[in-house]
Amino acid sequence: MAFESLSDKLSGVFKKLRSKGKLREGDVKEIMREIRLALLEADVSYKVAKDFTNTVAEKCIGEKVMESLTPAQTVVKIVRDQLTELMGGEQVRLKTANRIPTIIMLCGLQGSGKTTHAAKLAKHLKAKGHRPMLAACDIYRPAAIDQLKVLGEQIGVPVFEKGTQKPEITAKQAVNYARDYGHDYLLLDTAGRLHIDTELMEELRRITKSVEVDNILLVIDSMVGQDSVNIAKSFNEILEITGVILTKLDGDTRGGAALSVRAVTGKPIMYAGVGEKLDDLDEFHPDRMASRILGMGDVLSLIEKVETEIDEKKALETAKRLEQNKFDLNDLLDQFQQIKKMGDIKSLLAMVPGMNKIKDEDIDERAMLRTEAIIQSMTKKERAKPDLLNASRRKRIAAGAGVTVEDVNKLMKQYEQMKKMFKQMNGKDAKRRFGNMKMPGGMPPGFPGM
Repeated sequence: MAFESLSDKLSGVFKKLRSKGKLREGDVKEIMREIRLALLEADVSYKVAKDFTNTVAEKCIGEKVMESLTPAQTVVKIVRDQLTELMGGEQVRLKTANRIPTIIMLCGLQGSGKTTHAAKLAKHLKAKGHRPMLAACDIYRPAAIDQLKVLGEQIGVPVFEKGTQKPEITAKQAVNYARDYGHDYLLLDTAGRLHIDTELMEELRRITKSVEVDNILLVIDSMVGQDSVNIAKSFNEILEITGVILTKLDGDTRGGAALSVRAVTGKPIMYAGVGEKLDDLDEFHPDRMASRILGMGDVLSLIEKVETEIDEKKALETAKRLEQNKFDLNDLLDQFQQIKKMGDIKSLLAMVPGMNKIKDEDIDERAMLRTEAIIQSMTKKERAKPDLLNASRRKRIAAGAGVTVEDVNKLMKQYEQMKKMFKQMNGKDAKRRFGNMKMPGGMPPGFPGM
């Protein structure tokens, strides 16, 4: 996950800080030097890193951190507030036009993920109750139009395309079509180049002259590191972009782009691509990202993800079955499938305060897949009545799931532990925990994957 290395280094700095009872001015300078090095290693631009630590140092001395009884906590708060400010301070949303459609133009270099993220953003808007439409304005890249049509079909969003005619003409026709058919958002997928050139920029300018674009979103691959800041600066100088979509924040990127883009361009990061699935697009919240960088988790984003992905009706049904002590393997399978929709276990745990330090080797993503395979190898009757699972049935199930009998036995032991734990909970508590929170059945000790 992005920022993992930076988070580890900052945690080390603050750990040393906690061992000090009082701070001297020399201690503050040493702390700032280590923070600046951590930022530089995360690919933050030198000027941004230097300005950041200078500001933090001034605030530390100005707020009399050295006289504080809890200097470590005070420094962490100052760093968190300044990180939030560095990334924009507060969330910035799309500009909405006072007529339909609101037009969004996605631009960027070739390979940055414009087409995929046009579809991701369209799906995101659709989930919020809007009626978006996509328009294919990339007439150069082989199969670009076909790719957009396939993605549009997958998310249930129409795609307007007119082959290889001039993009500005296609954009104008798409606006008229969207208006006639009641589409309130129109997303223009434009062409990219391997590098910024006059021809690319001129084409994008022609599109903005032919239609009234409300949002110009620059799609940047965060894996390119410090170059992403230079790309953003160049596009902004010529096009006056509205905001940035930063992709691949789920990868091994060092994260410096997210900490530098706003400072260098003055334009906000509005969305973050956090995976390969079309659901993997998050609204960017500077304060929440700052908390995650400092290992404080991101509970609000986790709650939003739960409320978006978890079927409330199913959650209430599960709560009722828990009250009645009728929780069976069908319920367990359903819980796993709902949790899977929310993303990988590690990314979910990273949102929980204090859980960001769990190591990769402590998380076995395949364990949940094995558990699903085992349960799906059972008959409906066996899932509903696990007591039927004698030795011969377990052997058949293991063969069907491609696992060992020991794996089946281990799962059944975990299931019995869960059932016992749920039984100890009174009905009212079960309903409070699972019904009102719209949460799946929790992750008790022995949860597959941990």
